[in-house]
Amino acid sequence: MTVWQHLSVALRALTISPLRSLLTILGIVIGVTAVIAMIAIGSAARAQIDEQIRSLGSNLLIVIPGTGRVGGARLESGSSHTLTERDAGAILREVPLVVETAPVVWGTAQVVRGNRNWFGGVFGTAAGYFFARDWPLAKGQLFTGRDVDANAKVAVLGATAAAELFGSADPVGRTLRIANVPITVIGVLARKGPQADGKDQDNRIYLPISTAKARLLGGAHQISRDAVAYIWVKVMSEETMGAATEQIRALLRQRHRLRPNANDDFGIRDPVAAKSARQATTRTMTALLAAVASVSLLVGGISIMNIMLVSVTERTREVGLRLAVGARRRDILGQFLVESVTLCAIGGFLGVLLGIGVSFALAVMAGWPVLVGPGAILLAVGFAATVGIFFGFYPALKASQLDPIEALRYE
Repeated sequence: MTVWQHLSVALRALTISPLRSLLTILGIVIGVTAVIAMIAIGSAARAQIDEQIRSLGSNLLIVIPGTGRVGGARLESGSSHTLTERDAGAILREVPLVVETAPVVWGTAQVVRGNRNWFGGVFGTAAGYFFARDWPLAKGQLFTGRDVDANAKVAVLGATAAAELFGSADPVGRTLRIANVPITVIGVLARKGPQADGKDQDNRIYLPISTAKARLLGGAHQISRDAVAYIWVKVMSEETMGAATEQIRALLRQRHRLRPNANDDFGIRDPVAAKSARQATTRTMTALLAAVASVSLLVGGISIMNIMLVSVTERTREVGLRLAVGARRRDILGQFLVESVTLCAIGGFLGVLLGIGVSFALAVMAGWPVLVGPGAILLAVGFAATVGIFFGFYPALKASQLDPIEALRYE
């Protein structure tokens, strides 16, 4: 018999008891759906982390101040003012592995442009900040070191801040007021998306650090003339991150005149390393979830084996008659094996459709990108076909080994 003849016989056999066939493939449908949905969720989570890593920039370290104290109470990390612009300059000059530094001060302010109001983050930083973060410009230009030296009243807007204040109009060259200080917009950054804690990185306004300190954030936020909130440091390459960290630590301890047994009054973090660890954890969790989801495929396979054994028993006389009129044992083996694989193929097809639908629904509810790749579909369908062959082989082999005489006598 040809494959098409086997398939025709299998489909006729499955339609004899459609309810039993439907219940048999239900386990395969659930298993394939679960595998696709779990892989899609894990892929979406990894894509979000990848986007966050890209928005951070490459080869970056962040130097933060140490902890402060009020009375005997120890405050959170970054609560003291132990870092200065001079520290940032010294790191750039004296650590050869560093290619750029960007000290930052920040606060929140009310921004007015015409009849529009916006409240959000205002960041003062150096001209090298955008190079350090690898943030591209959408339109206009960035402020320069000359603007920083001149306390220029210019600003670069994030994409969200630009849309909130100017709508669809081009903001470049327009004026807005930050805490009643007139500021000219000279550029708009390309959209970057949310950071790890969910805050919108595009909902910000960037000013020269000298302007932010002198006109906006100095007295109100109790920042001394030279102190900064933190310092971004761009290192030559990923391979030199560890060496650069140690050199920066040694330099800052020397500059802050810390004794050998004293704790650092600052911290150095690698934000990309933390997110990469999260990415590895997410990858492991995705594999675990997919493995758990695959258990339902195994349960479906056991159900198929059970039903096929029942089918062999019910059709013993049919098998005996076919053997008696000249059917080969491999034809009987092929017939039942094709029936098993057909059940799994139908279940796999329905499971793929349902899995894609579930993935889209979960993505809409969670606000994630929909990532159902061909790899996930092929993995789920391939696993379903393997289950059909594996669990259908024994019943098919049992049917092919029946004795024709005994099979014809079977009641």
